[in-house]
Amino acid sequence: MKAVWKQPYFVFGFIVIAFFLVGSFVFEWIFGPDPKQTFFVYENGRLVEAAPLSPSWMHPLGTDQYGYDMLAKIMLGAKYTIIAAMGVAAVRMLVAVPLGFAIGVYWKKKRSLINSFIDPLHYVPMTIFSFLMLYPILWQPMEGFTTTVWERIVIQIVLMAIITVPIVASLIGNEANLLYHQEYVLASKTLGASRRRIIIRHLFPMMREKLFVLYGQQVVESLVVFTHLGLLQLFIGGTKVSYDPMFGDPPKSIAYEWAGLFGSSFRYLQGVPWLPLAPAICFALVILAVAAMIEGYTRAVSGQVKIPKRKKVAFVPDKTIEWNRQQMQEKLIMLREAEEKL
Repeated sequence: MKAVWKQPYFVFGFIVIAFFLVGSFVFEWIFGPDPKQTFFVYENGRLVEAAPLSPSWMHPLGTDQYGYDMLAKIMLGAKYTIIAAMGVAAVRMLVAVPLGFAIGVYWKKKRSLINSFIDPLHYVPMTIFSFLMLYPILWQPMEGFTTTVWERIVIQIVLMAIITVPIVASLIGNEANLLYHQEYVLASKTLGASRRRIIIRHLFPMMREKLFVLYGQQVVESLVVFTHLGLLQLFIGGTKVSYDPMFGDPPKSIAYEWAGLFGSSFRYLQGVPWLPLAPAICFALVILAVAAMIEGYTRAVSGQVKIPKRKKVAFVPDKTIEWNRQQMQEKLIMLREAEEKL
């Protein structure tokens, strides 16, 4: 693991994610859980600008249509977005890894049948399944939510993880099955090693790097699905809905997470572009950071594999080879003569 921290790609990605994740908790601790609200800007007693305010020194990312500072909302919602994405990927891997090893080792005869049922799921958008399963949980009813924000986030993490577990387990099972037929694994099996020991001692160490890369890919996929759900007005932690028939507000994000900020402000893209672009750029930065960490980890692992140097072969002259051949012939003649005398 020391070699990983020497890779600039991995360090860059780690710094970006740590900045948003740690900065979110620090920002809330210093400035509180509610962003600053500014409706109007006055200069010399005159009204200069009204919400949404354009970016300035006071508001680097501007304000939304309600006057809330966008930078504050992004920093407050960063922890919910990143933790939710990492949580979905972690739960997904925790369930899919043992299931994949079971498919590749214990159920290898039925693997083709299992894959035949799982393969069609690759062509179905996960956003549709996520929306149908999460709508009753995240869409605020008329009587209000009966659960807290973190409870809804945990439920969302579990459901989104379960949706794609079969696909990830199938990928891991196919890779484990390929390694299970390698010569060193067959030799270990011949010596009496159980399948459980083969998984622990051989398959898992060989697949550890690939599993880390797969985890990073699942984090990116979760962020993309969050963005799609945000466009469908289904936000992380719940969607605040106003049921006032006369003066009802559009759906809002309760936790200020980035998918909600992007989805609720996407209609302002032409008139007030900084509203949807700010969370979109943050999404892109985190995805880029995860990709950089994967690249850095891959380079560090591949750099640890040392190719042994070829030994130098000394040149032998033809005269030496001919002399050795003659010596061997003389020794063979002497041995034959000794055998005849006996």
